[in-house]
Amino acid sequence: MPNFCAAPNCTKKSTQSDLAFFRFPRDPERCRLWVENCRRADLEAKTADQLNKHYRLCANHFVPAMVCKTSPYRTVLKDTAIPTIFDLTSHLKSPNTRHRKRIKELTEEDIMKIAERRLVSSTKQLAKKDEEAEDAASADTGPQLSTEEKELREYLRSLFEIVVVLEKQGIPLLTSNASTAGNTNTSNFQALLDHRMNAGDKALRKRFEAAAVNTEYLSATQLGQLLDICENTVREEMLMEVRESRFFSLVTGDLIEFASENHLPVFLRFVNQNNTLREEFLDFVLYEGEESALLERLEAQLTDRWGLSMEDCRGQAHRATGAATTKMKAVAVMLMEKYPLALHMPCSSTALNIHLANSLPFPNVQIVMETLRRIGALFVAPFTQEKLDESITMTYQGNEEKGAALKQACSSRWTEQHNVFDLLLDMLLPLLLCMDNIRDNDDGRFTDSVIADAYSISETLADFEIVATIIILKNVLTFTRAFGKNLQGGVGDAFFAANSLTAVLHSLNEVNDNIDVYHEFWFEEAVNVANIMEISVRAPRLFLRKQRAADVGELQVEMYFKEYVTVPVIRGIMQEVEDMFSETNLKALKCLSLVPGVMGQMKFNTSEENYGEVYRNDLPNAETLSEEFYCWRIKWKHRGKEVSLPTTIHETLQLPYVKFFPNVNTFLKILSTLPLLKLEENNGEAANGRLQAYLDSMPAEQWNKSLAMLHVNTGVKHDLDVMVDKYCLVCSEEEPEVEPEAEAEAEAEPEGEAEADPEVEPEPEANSEGAAEEDVAMK
Repeated sequence: MPNFCAAPNCTKKSTQSDLAFFRFPRDPERCRLWVENCRRADLEAKTADQLNKHYRLCANHFVPAMVCKTSPYRTVLKDTAIPTIFDLTSHLKSPNTRHRKRIKELTEEDIMKIAERRLVSSTKQLAKKDEEAEDAASADTGPQLSTEEKELREYLRSLFEIVVVLEKQGIPLLTSNASTAGNTNTSNFQALLDHRMNAGDKALRKRFEAAAVNTEYLSATQLGQLLDICENTVREEMLMEVRESRFFSLVTGDLIEFASENHLPVFLRFVNQNNTLREEFLDFVLYEGEESALLERLEAQLTDRWGLSMEDCRGQAHRATGAATTKMKAVAVMLMEKYPLALHMPCSSTALNIHLANSLPFPNVQIVMETLRRIGALFVAPFTQEKLDESITMTYQGNEEKGAALKQACSSRWTEQHNVFDLLLDMLLPLLLCMDNIRDNDDGRFTDSVIADAYSISETLADFEIVATIIILKNVLTFTRAFGKNLQGGVGDAFFAANSLTAVLHSLNEVNDNIDVYHEFWFEEAVNVANIMEISVRAPRLFLRKQRAADVGELQVEMYFKEYVTVPVIRGIMQEVEDMFSETNLKALKCLSLVPGVMGQMKFNTSEENYGEVYRNDLPNAETLSEEFYCWRIKWKHRGKEVSLPTTIHETLQLPYVKFFPNVNTFLKILSTLPLLKLEENNGEAANGRLQAYLDSMPAEQWNKSLAMLHVNTGVKHDLDVMVDKYCLVCSEEEPEVEPEAEAEAEAEPEGEAEADPEVEPEPEANSEGAAEEDVAMK
C-alpha cells in the first residue's frame, strides 16, 4: 500500500516518487517534536505508537545531513533527526481549496513555549558538543605510545599477517616431518617467519636478534593465542551481519575428528543487508555425549558465545551420516519442541533420496550408504576414473548407447545424485570389474591405500544382502525421486512439489498395503542380478547362526528379506517423509507463491494469507497482511507488458519497491533462510566445499580447527589493527609476568599448558628446556 506524507501542503506518496518515507519515532519526546514542527492539530491527541504505525514524513522535510543512504535500496534517518522543512503558507493562495491537513494556528503562548523548548534543546546540544570536544582533546593529548610499545605492535602485526597467509593458502602449521617427529623447528609458521625476516621485516628481525636462543621463535601457547584471536575477529564480522538480518537457519555437517574427538561443523544461513542469501561456516561444536548434552552445548554456542537468539531461528538441517543420523534427528526434534518455528528440513546440498536413505537406522542400509561414500572418494584418486570408463566399455560392448550414457552420468559426483540407486544398480558389474583391475594393478599406477579400498568395496558389493538392499532402496525411492528433485530445484518447482506431497504419500501407502506383491517382484529382480554377478542367494550368515542356535525350522530367504529389509525400508521412508514435511513445513513452503514468477504460473489465483499465519508474529504490520498480499498480487497482475516477472526470491528482494511491502519483504527473507531451498548464488556450497577442500588437502593429524575456520572464510575482511588491540588486551588481563626462572619451570610442564586453553591445539614442543629458553628470549 502506498505511503502518504503527513506534512501540511505535501502531496508526495510512495508510488509516485523515489523519495524515502520515514515513520514517526516511537520515543514520545522525539515524536512530540515531530508533531509540533508539522503544525498538525489533529495529530496532537494521538499516541507515539499510533503515529508510528499510521503516519509517515517524506525525506523532503529533513535537512540532507540527517538522511543516510546505507545501500542503493535502503535509506535511514539519524537517531537525532527532527523535521524542520515545511510549507505552511501555500494553501493560503487558494482559500477555496479543500485542505485535508489542517494547520494549527499558533498563539503567543505556544510560540513562547516552542522558543523555550528550542533554547533548552540548543543548550543541551552545545553542552554535548563541548563534552565531545573535551573528550577528543583529552584523547589527543593523552599518553602517547612509547617506542617499545610501537615496536611491539608492529611485531604483533607481522605475526598476524603470517597467520593470515597460512589461512588463505590452506598451509598446515607443521610440515609432514614435524607432524610425525614432533619437531616444531620445522613448522611452516617458523619457515614463514624466517622468510619474512629475510625479506626485510625490521620488527621481526629486531625481536629475533634480541632473543638469547633462536631454536624456537614463538611458543605453542602464544601461537594458539594468535590463532584464537584471528578466528574470533573473523567470526565476529560474520555474526554482526547475522544479527542485523535477525532471522537465520542452522545447518550442521558431517562429523570431523580433531584430536580423537568428533566435532560438528556449524553453518548459519541468512539474508544480509544487501538482500543476498549467504550460508557461512562459523565453528565446530563438540559432538560427544547424549542428545540432551549435545543440544545444550549447541544452544549455548549459539546464544551465550555468539550472542544470537534462538527465537529467531527459522530452520534447521543436519547433514549427518551413519550412526550420527539417529542422534542428530533426536536433537532436531528436541530443538523444535523448544522453538517450534525452527523447522526441521532436508538440506538443499544433499539429494532428498540420499537424505532419506541416510535417515534409516538399519545396518544393511547404512553399509550401502557408507559404500557409496567410499566409492565417491575412491574415484577422486588418479587414474581410477579411467579404469571405470574402461570397465563400462567392456561390460556394455553390445549396448554402446547405454555405456555412453553411464560414462556421462558417472563423470562427476554421481554418488550424490537423486537417481543414485538406479545408477548404482546399472554400475554393479562395471564396478566389480573396475575393482578387480585396480587390485591387479598391472601397470603399477595405484597406491596401496587405493588397492585396499578397491578390495573392501568389491567384497561389499559381492554380498547378496547388499545387492537386495540396493534394489529395494531403488524401487521404494522411485516414488520420491521426482518429488525431491523438484523440491530442491527452482522456487516454482519447490512450490508445486509442496502441493504434490499428498500424491507421494498416497503412492507409498499403496506399496505398503500391497507389500507382498511388490516384494515378490523386487526379490525376483535381486535374484536375477545376483545370478548375473554369480553371487549366491542366501540370508546373512549372522542371521543363519542365530536361527540354528534357536533350533528354528527351515528359513525362507525371501521371507527374511521381506520382514527385515523391504517392510522396514518402506515404513521408515514413509515416516521420514511425514516428519520432514509436516503441516507447518508445507504452509511455509506454500508461501513461495509470493514470488511473482510463481504467481504468474498460478494465474495470480494464490491464497498466501491462508498460510501466512505461520510467521504472523515476525511481521512488522501483521494486521494489514491480507490487504498487502492483495495489493502485491494486483501490482504484478496489472504490470506493463515490458515488465518481466522475477522468478527467484533473490530477484524479488533486489527490487527497489519491495520495501513498500514490509510484510512481503519479511516473508521472502524468512523463506530464503529455509535450508531446503536451493542457494541461488551457490554461497553455501562454496563454504562447505572450501571446508572439505581444506580437510582433503592435508593429513588428518595436521588439521587445525582455527585454521579450518579461517581458511573457509577467506572472503571476510581481516583488520590487523583490531587483532593487535585484542591481543594486547588479552595479555594485559592475564596474571603478572613471573620471573624468568619461574617461567622456565612453568614452561617445562606442557600438559598443564595444554589444559589451560582447550580450544587451541598446541604444536608439540621440541623440549621443555628449549621452550623455557625461548620464552625468556621473548621477554
